[in-house]
Amino acid sequence: MNKPFILVVEDDRPIRKLITTTLETQGYRYHTAETGEASIIEAVSRQPDLMILDLGLPDMDGVDIIRKVRAWSNLPIIVVSARSEDRDKIEALDAGADDYLTKPFSVEELLARLRVSLRRIRYDSEKLMKDASTFVNGPLKIDYSAGCVWLDDEEIHLTPSEYKLLCLLAKNVGKVLTHNYILHAIWGNHPYDVPALRVFMATLRKKIEVTPAHPKLIQTHIGIGYRMIQVGD
Repeated sequence: MNKPFILVVEDDRPIRKLITTTLETQGYRYHTAETGEASIIEAVSRQPDLMILDLGLPDMDGVDIIRKVRAWSNLPIIVVSARSEDRDKIEALDAGADDYLTKPFSVEELLARLRVSLRRIRYDSEKLMKDASTFVNGPLKIDYSAGCVWLDDEEIHLTPSEYKLLCLLAKNVGKVLTHNYILHAIWGNHPYDVPALRVFMATLRKKIEVTPAHPKLIQTHIGIGYRMIQVGD
């Protein structure tokens, strides 16, 4: 079985070399692009399994690349950027990036983020082969058709808002969802804000996490949003 094919979009030669050498030592196949225009052409023509993307390219902002790719593809995109402000991370994630890693970074963390995204690809593929009305992640099970949720085979009661929040996270397992994305997806134009979302999340965690103070299923990205963690492979 072939290793996943990665498109590396980075104009800084030393960093590009670091990333590609790391991929090569792990047996990943890869191709590189140094401009935004080239990255889009390569994404269309080579159909990679995942894109590692720098935001500061010479001809195009990386966020615009994310938006262009998202217009036609669900290709997983991991941003690797020197931009460390929360607003930059939120903008990239809202545009459709799956993850965000700030430079300088360790190769171990890059590989870990890569594995998470690739597991999500595998999970999505396997899910298509199973009953799409059921979601299972470790001790958590959601029956979408029945609107029921179980934890360790014990049915739990959720409010409508808690259920919608849980389903949104489950359908994007492994992906960071920003506060704004969640608020818009669940409540639309309703005037709920981030503090209200935190309250809903706290009540949901009390019901699905064994130890809510140390959650295992739903991860907080401070100042950005939340991610449902895929339990195991």
